[in-house]
Amino acid sequence: MSIDTSVNAAVTITDAEIFDAHIGGKLVVSSTMALDTKRDLSIAYTPGVAQVSRAIASDPSMHATHTWASRLVVVVSDGTAVLGLGNIGAAASLPVMEGKSALFSQFGGLNSIPLVLDTTNVDEIVETLVRLRPSFGAVNLEDVSAPRCFELEERLIEALDCPVMHDDQHGTAVVVLAALTNAAKVAGKDFADMRVVISGAGAAGIAIAEILGNAGIGDVVLVDSQGIIHRDRDDLNSIKARYAAKTNKGGIIGGIREALDGADAVVGVSSSKFVEADLEAMNENAIIFALSNPDPEVMPEVARKYAAVVATGRSDFPNQINNVLAFPGIFRGALDSGARRITPEMKVAAALAIAALAEDNLSADYIVPSPLDPRVADVVAAAVAKAAATAK
Repeated sequence: MSIDTSVNAAVTITDAEIFDAHIGGKLVVSSTMALDTKRDLSIAYTPGVAQVSRAIASDPSMHATHTWASRLVVVVSDGTAVLGLGNIGAAASLPVMEGKSALFSQFGGLNSIPLVLDTTNVDEIVETLVRLRPSFGAVNLEDVSAPRCFELEERLIEALDCPVMHDDQHGTAVVVLAALTNAAKVAGKDFADMRVVISGAGAAGIAIAEILGNAGIGDVVLVDSQGIIHRDRDDLNSIKARYAAKTNKGGIIGGIREALDGADAVVGVSSSKFVEADLEAMNENAIIFALSNPDPEVMPEVARKYAAVVATGRSDFPNQINNVLAFPGIFRGALDSGARRITPEMKVAAALAIAALAEDNLSADYIVPSPLDPRVADVVAAAVAKAAATAK
């Protein structure tokens, strides 16, 4: 199958096309076995299937080899933070989760089904997934609002004996690290000397701060709606307070203007706009990632006045920071390796693998491969599996 790897082509889609394409949903379940004869039915269903069920009851390890569970990722959401739509509820979130499951299949070669839960109670979500655990092999949390998403992910990691990842946090962080790795090369900057500002301290912003710290960035400054996060602020929730203690080494106070003064890079993951005068105060050969969709914090043509490298979350501009570069390969690598958890080392390995795919043609307008590049998932899965094996 040929795959379009173009990165900058504009696409025009009508409302009618969108709604027609979603009639009946985007997913189907099909059999891997022929079901045309009595013999087929006897093997796939009764009486043959009983032998397999008895065998699994006697030897639980066969559950992994003789059902689809070990290669099944459930995409779980409560509908509280869906795309840019906010808290729209479980039912309205289902088309998004169907799409995510389709991406797992297309790009990761994994089975996937959506599970939208009509509750926002963390205890109830954890209990539900614990009870459903025999049916799946991994959990992709999606579009769960902050700060509940942090507690939910942490508790599920402890409660379940399988990979769990909140993609809005870590998928975004992995691709940002990949892009920043190559952007720094283009801009002639060294990670250890860089100060990176993150505008937005929700799910994505916190995870980006974590992975950049693990990757050796010199300093990270987080900015939320009330200004720079620092140790003396008394209005921080427990998650932000945790990061106040290990970011902003210079003790900068103020807002985005003060944060950007002398900064080497900025990553926008909020709806707050970047003002030109503030960007002008950044260091020479700055890096600007304006990742809000559909409206970036600053449009690329403006950002390029002040930056050596510019990226957005949109497919119609160069350097699209897209989670699909990360999550299919991360989950496949975790499942291939039999990993119980997706560790920080596995995430960094995924980022470096993504970055390496763009090295041969590296330029200011090409710092990450296209989301449609067919090499990506295989390379990421191999890197993640290797990192998992090294940790064992």
